[in-house]
Amino acid sequence: MTSDSNIEPVVVVGGGPVGILNALGLARRGIPVTVLERNEDVARAPRAVVYHWATLEGLERLGVFTDAVAAGFLKQDYCFLNWRTGERVRYGLSLIEGDVKHPYNLHLAQDRLVDVALEIIERESLPVDVRWGRAVIGLQQYDDRVTVTAVDAGGAPERHEASWVIGADGAGSAVRSLAGLSFEGFTWPERFVATDVHYPFEEEGYDQTTFVVDETFGAIIVKINNDRGSGLWRYTYSDPLAENREIAAQRLGRFFDTVLPRESDRELVAYNPYKMHQRCATTFRMNRVLLAGDAAHATNPSGGLGLTSGLFDTYLLVDSLAAVVHSRQNDWVLDRYAHERRRVFKELVSPTASANKRLIFGSTETPEGGEAWARVRRLGRDPEAARARLMFTQQLETPAIVG
Repeated sequence: MTSDSNIEPVVVVGGGPVGILNALGLARRGIPVTVLERNEDVARAPRAVVYHWATLEGLERLGVFTDAVAAGFLKQDYCFLNWRTGERVRYGLSLIEGDVKHPYNLHLAQDRLVDVALEIIERESLPVDVRWGRAVIGLQQYDDRVTVTAVDAGGAPERHEASWVIGADGAGSAVRSLAGLSFEGFTWPERFVATDVHYPFEEEGYDQTTFVVDETFGAIIVKINNDRGSGLWRYTYSDPLAENREIAAQRLGRFFDTVLPRESDRELVAYNPYKMHQRCATTFRMNRVLLAGDAAHATNPSGGLGLTSGLFDTYLLVDSLAAVVHSRQNDWVLDRYAHERRRVFKELVSPTASANKRLIFGSTETPEGGEAWARVRRLGRDPEAARARLMFTQQLETPAIVG
């Protein structure tokens, strides 16, 4: 580590799952970390909820898997529902049992994963200092350090000198902006509206992960937990007119009354309209500043590849940066991190998520949509095709750079 006691080894900007898990992983390797988060507490707005099987070994290596499973639940099933025809196509992760260590997905709201990680940090007295209510407003790089300036809720400034800074502060990343990096790509014209709702979906014939395919009422329906018998579910749909929370609230009923018609059995807990992006930073490393998660790349959530990518960033970055801080590797490994994680997003994650969105929220009546639905049908009758689809997420992980 640095010999200047006034310079912190690592400052992480962003207290979401990617930021907190990076901090936890580095702390487990004996590296003190300061986390700066602009919110006053863990962000509770509905966001990611599914952790693909291929990410679970990484959670195990970080020491959070057991607690995360206890807070959520494991499942294997998938279903595609053609809303217009009523046709259902089902397949499941039982097809890869015996081939992989964890043949199931974990369902857990991302804010609960942050809770789990924070509880472990406190329980094990790991050297992580999480500072809530700190908005980063300045970033200056030097040969041997980075100066980060933040302000608290009262506007009081706070300065940190760090050897390395990880920007994990989301798609609107202050770190990325202050580092002078552009966010190339585009923003979809529609808004996604993520809702958390109590509703007896299983009684209505829905699987615990169901993709409703339709140009108007397309949706991603995922069970979050088993609370109150019927459970809490994430129902996410696309609305081209939901420009803000007020308009989204006014239009919620149109979608709920159609897809969730049992009004007396449904209870809205939370909702969050948000923009969908296909964007990527020009580089994930600028000298001593590193980007991870949505700060580095943002994708629409169809197929759950956004946080999946952020977790794979985390696993590689923790190992690589720890080796550099402990002087076991030259910082070339961080260039490799930046190159490989950007390549995976550009070549695999973004094209696949875009294709998923066009399928789920498009018409099966067009030639393109008809061909896409034919490929879905094959998943239900061809185990090898389904197995290949299930194994895809493994391709999104970058093998360890350091031993």
